Amino acid sequence: MEVFVFLLFAVVAVVSALVVILHRSPVYSVMSLVVTLLALAALFVLLGSPLLAALQVLVYAGAILVLFLFVIMLLNVERDEPRSGGGLQGGFALAGSVIFTVGLGSLLWSRSRGLPTPELTEEFVSPNNLARALFSDYLLPFEMVGLLLLAAVVAATVLARRTPRSEERRR
Repeated sequence: MEVFVFLLFAVVAVVSALVVILHRSPVYSVMSLVVTLLALAALFVLLGSPLLAALQVLVYAGAILVLFLFVIMLLNVERDEPRSGGGLQGGFALAGSVIFTVGLGSLLWSRSRGLPTPELTEEFVSPNNLARALFSDYLLPFEMVGLLLLAAVVAATVLARRTPRSEERRR
């Protein structure tokens, strides 16, 4: 039964993540990202870490994505016509996909060689160990992710800002 629940939430997470990438409407993409994060929270529960599941729902699905949805709806982002050529964005997408493929390949290769991986025990995923690791070993990456999210919101606001037309300026 546990394998069925895992497969169900894994399929939901992958399908909704694909909708995030492939859908043209930013509102539907954010809503699909909420579904993806909720499915990941269910997978955290299956791994025996209810604290991470609760943090996933409260912090990411409950706060950050609602903020993104608010910014998108506030700015009234309209659909753009597809642009010809990928340019810089296409280059970054290609580089990201290559990095992801290499990382996934190295992970699968190390697993096939039988290299040791840590066991997921209750002590390993306890809140004390999680907090100790997060605020000692991973403090800089944790703060960098926060700054990256802030920069993303500011960049979305600046890019979506419309310049007033000459008629509107006179009024």
